[in-house]
Amino acid sequence: MSTPTGITPPDENRPYVAPEPESTTPWVPIIIGAVAVLVVVGIIVFFSTRGRSSQGSSEPDAYAANLTISDETLSIAQNFAGQEVTYIEGKLQNNGQSTVDGATVQVSFKNSLGEVVQRESQPLAIIRTRDPYIDTASLKILPLKPGQMRELRLTFEHISADWDHQKPDLRIMRVSTQ
Repeated sequence: MSTPTGITPPDENRPYVAPEPESTTPWVPIIIGAVAVLVVVGIIVFFSTRGRSSQGSSEPDAYAANLTISDETLSIAQNFAGQEVTYIEGKLQNNGQSTVDGATVQVSFKNSLGEVVQRESQPLAIIRTRDPYIDTASLKILPLKPGQMRELRLTFEHISADWDHQKPDLRIMRVSTQ
């Protein structure tokens, strides 16, 4: 029996082993998957930057310059669940000509190197009563009239472990007036 050139005849002493099929990389599903991932990432980036600009830029409202926070004090206590809660209390003064019925403060906690380890925004809460427990209310309930000063309290349940336990930077960002 003659064999075509380039093909070796089977060895009768060795069992026949089928040749392994050539592996082909499935490029089409890989490309479709990569495009889908890029589209999802693009959507996330679009909405995260859009949300940031609608929440506001890093620049405070113009009226924020008329509000000053002074006499800040820090205190740390445990809540009923045994978790540590940090309070920042101080005084809020309205030096402008409008009544303030809402304000948001940006609080920046730093580490021992002066690097920001946590930045959080909270609505300003005004202290309403002090005895026997401190009660707070929003500026919607207790608006701050021109020239008026009130005590404030900010409450933080979770602060980065890298925080140096020094007074954080407080910056009034958003203000609504009547």
